[in-house]
Amino acid sequence: MKRFLVLALSLALTGLSFSQTGVQASGTLSEAGGKPPRDPAGLEIFRRAYPDVFFNAIYQRELMDWKVELTIPDGDGSRTATLYWANGSMLPESELDNKEKYWTLLYNYKYGEPLEDPADFTPEQVNRMKNFGSSENRRNGAGTPMFFFDALYESHSQASLERHIEKVTFLGKPVRVHQRLKEPLKRVEARINQAAATDPTIKPFIAEINQLDAYYWRLIAGTNRKSFHSLGIAVDILPKNLKGKAIFWSWTKDVDPNWMLTPLSKRWMPPQTVIDIFEDEGFIWGGKWGIWDNMHFEYHPELILAAKEKKGLL
Repeated sequence: MKRFLVLALSLALTGLSFSQTGVQASGTLSEAGGKPPRDPAGLEIFRRAYPDVFFNAIYQRELMDWKVELTIPDGDGSRTATLYWANGSMLPESELDNKEKYWTLLYNYKYGEPLEDPADFTPEQVNRMKNFGSSENRRNGAGTPMFFFDALYESHSQASLERHIEKVTFLGKPVRVHQRLKEPLKRVEARINQAAATDPTIKPFIAEINQLDAYYWRLIAGTNRKSFHSLGIAVDILPKNLKGKAIFWSWTKDVDPNWMLTPLSKRWMPPQTVIDIFEDEGFIWGGKWGIWDNMHFEYHPELILAAKEKKGLL
């Protein structure tokens, strides 16, 4: 079974912490001259990414953090959730003493950047990536906090989540996704089909699609964290024939301990135009992770917006 491990290209390659590489989300009383900022840095990114969700931030002096009240549309009504900013991790109050277990949600995704050539990796980078992908790190290392996503997609349980799962057709193949993904996927599909008229790589790519995998309720192998496939917001595009190329780091790791050094030329890739369209519509591509997953696209408009803001593109 394909395993998903939350994204960590910059951590694996540079050794920086997620707080160093992500959007800065600090703002204590001392930093603000005795008065906290009106909102935590980074919250506006979430407002832009999810414009139908209401975010109300209230600074809690006793906790030196912001309480973030969410109001999420749900059919003819709405549901609510309360989290704390926690340097961008969006945690419930019960987890505030465990911040070290969680990454910030606004980590550095390399939007619009070329893939790094494994031939240029230093021995230190290789060792960091090996350690990051190790079974020990997967079991005991920090990970993505799911609390915000559980509130947004109502994925606290399989039963609550599945009332939002719908079957759609994407690029001619059936797939089950969260209902919030229907419109983004429609836009991606329309743009890919339009681009096929001028980009000769796209029609063969579509013709070679064997199946799409999206919603599947499960934990990440070796961890107690849900995969984003469990939320129905990740889509894997599986070709009919890999033609001898690698597509997923973990499958390659099973036969090659130096999986991170697999040359880019020996990895299956979607056309660059397809990657660009997905990113423009709010999806990140797993091929940009240190633990590469080249079939995988995942809906995180907050990461695309954060990367654009960092590059001065907003």
